[in-house]
Order: sequence, then C-alpha cells, then structure tokens
Amino acid sequence: MSEVEALRAGLVADIDGAASLDALEALRVGALGKQGVVTALLKTLGGMSPEERLEKGPPIQDLRESVTNAIATRKAALEQAALDARLASERVDMTLPAGDVPVGSIHPVSQVMDELAEIFADLGFSVATGPEIEDQWYNFTALNMPESHPARAMHDTFYLRAEEGVESYVLRTHTSPVQIRTMKAVAQKTGGAGEPIRIIAPGRVYRSDSDATHTPMFHQIEGLVIDKGIHLGHLKWTLETFLKAFFERDDITLRLRPSYFPFTEPSVEVDVGYSLENGQRVIGGSGDAPGGGWMEVLGSGMVNRRVIAAGGFDPDQWQGFAFGIGIDRLAMLKYGMNDLRAFFDGDLRWLKHYGFSALDVPTLSGGVGA
Repeated sequence: MSEVEALRAGLVADIDGAASLDALEALRVGALGKQGVVTALLKTLGGMSPEERLEKGPPIQDLRESVTNAIATRKAALEQAALDARLASERVDMTLPAGDVPVGSIHPVSQVMDELAEIFADLGFSVATGPEIEDQWYNFTALNMPESHPARAMHDTFYLRAEEGVESYVLRTHTSPVQIRTMKAVAQKTGGAGEPIRIIAPGRVYRSDSDATHTPMFHQIEGLVIDKGIHLGHLKWTLETFLKAFFERDDITLRLRPSYFPFTEPSVEVDVGYSLENGQRVIGGSGDAPGGGWMEVLGSGMVNRRVIAAGGFDPDQWQGFAFGIGIDRLAMLKYGMNDLRAFFDGDLRWLKHYGFSALDVPTLSGGVGA
C-alpha cells in the first residue's frame, strides 16, 4: 500500500468513527484546512516536474475527494442522528394556550356601513355606487345647483385640473350623483316609462373643510325612493324606523324643521331628541323633556321636480323622497367619539379602543322589527 493510500484509509476510518459534529470538524481542519495534511500534499504538486505531477497528481486529487465525500456523508449522518434524538426526547404540549399575536379590528366606519346596509336591506333598499371623481353635471347641475350656487365655489369643492376649454371634473361633494345615475339607468332600461326605485348610496365624499367635526374626506350615505303617490309621511316613517333600529332604542323622537336644499322641495332638517345620562348626551327620549334637547342628524325632503326630470322620469307621474347623513357622524353619536379627525389619523391605539373584533362585532341581525 502506498503512502497516499495508507493516509486515505486512516483519514476515512477516523471520519467514519467521529462521534460528534465538533470531532468531525476537527478532522476536517486537520485534513483539509490551511495546515492540513491533504492540503500539504496538494502544495507539493507545484514543485514537481510535469512528468512527476502527471504520475503523483491523480492519487492526491483522489485523496482529497475521498476525504471530502467521507466528511459530507458522516456530517449528514450525525445531523440526522441529532434530529432523531430531539424528536424522540422533545414533546409539544398541545394543551398550553397560544401566545398573544397581533389581531386586526374592524374600523368603526366599516362597522356602521355594515349596520346601515343591514337595516335598509330589511326595508327593501338596495345598495348603489358611483364614481368618486364626478362630472359637474351629475354633481351639481342635475341636482338643481346652478353655476352661481355657493357649493360650486372653489373654497368648498375640490376641482381637478383640466385642459383649457374643458370643464373640470370634481371630487364628489356628496353621493347624490349616484341618485341621478341610477334614475337615468332605470329610465333608459324602461324606455322612459320608469319604475320604482329604492336605493341607498354609501361612500366617500370630499369637501374643503377641516375641524373637530369636519374633515376634507368623510363618508356619507344617501337614500332615494322614487314611486307613485310618495309623500312626506313615507319619509318620516322611513327615517324613524331607521334611527330606532340603528340606535337600538324604541324611544327615538324626531322633529322635522323646514329647510332648503336645491335638490328637494319641500326640504326638512331632521332633529333627534336626546337626554343627559351621567353628564353625557344619549340619543333617545323627547328633546322637550327636562334636561333634554334636540340634535340635528340629517337633511332630507321630497325630490325636486327638476331633479326627477334630470333623471329621465316624468315628474307629473313620479314622486320621491331623499335623505343624506354622515356615516362618521353616526358612528360618533352611537359609540361616543368626540373628534372626527381621529377617524383618519391611523392611530392604532385609537383603533384598538374603538375598533370591533372581526369575530365579535355588534350586529343588528334582529332586523328593524327587533
């Protein structure tokens, strides 16, 4: 047996007998490290003649490969043995409680939107949507708001930059354009004959305003009913039923005050009675009771004849009512929040306090009759 073969046999035997990964690493360094015996043999090839290198080089290269392969094989065996030992000795107690993990929550605005959709679905309303970047005709003109109307002023409305000679689009100031779009779609489908409509239009709206009770972007829901023989009594009953279901109280009292909106005639502001409980305003009861008062919650009215005509319906045959209310304001009233700006600050502490668990949210599954 040559010297190289004897060295290979001895190294492979030592490697196969290594009892631990640390012992194996020591053998690897002793054989293949910078000062290792195999490395020393490889360095001698540089000083040999070509003929001598051709004779002695292949056995030394085979030695290196054999040692390298033996180390890899033994390392895999030792690692597998260590894993098997851990699996045999360690146990996971499945009865232990899981650790705390971050859990998301439902934003109050999303929660209130779901509640409103549920209430109005029980009343036979469907949900309609429309674009947030709106044509001025749908946002203003079709709603009986002429060019001189204050709401069209630059300080009230966000206008988008447009090319010269082209009318600017706007960020919608209310969800009322959805009413016009829905009416026109129905009129087109029925060839102008029309058919009853009962929709709500929730969504984001934009106005140039910011303080504790106003933000440049907020959420609004508008309702529209178009039918024959509709009158103000239908509007009052709908709003009263809706508010009783939303606040989950039967003692909701409404007060309708004459007002003016260009898209309704007659128009009414709707106040709801509140009482003081532990120094806090609580919706419910008569506002005329001792310690009580009235709080404005929404605007409404009978749809203006011009708006009905703009929607493609015959105002001599069809009547209707409409109402609008801020979703954020409803959330503030129901869940005791006092600053609208906090809704959009992105503060996780606020959301943790006011947010709703996805697995344990309050519902109104009892319906409007509950």
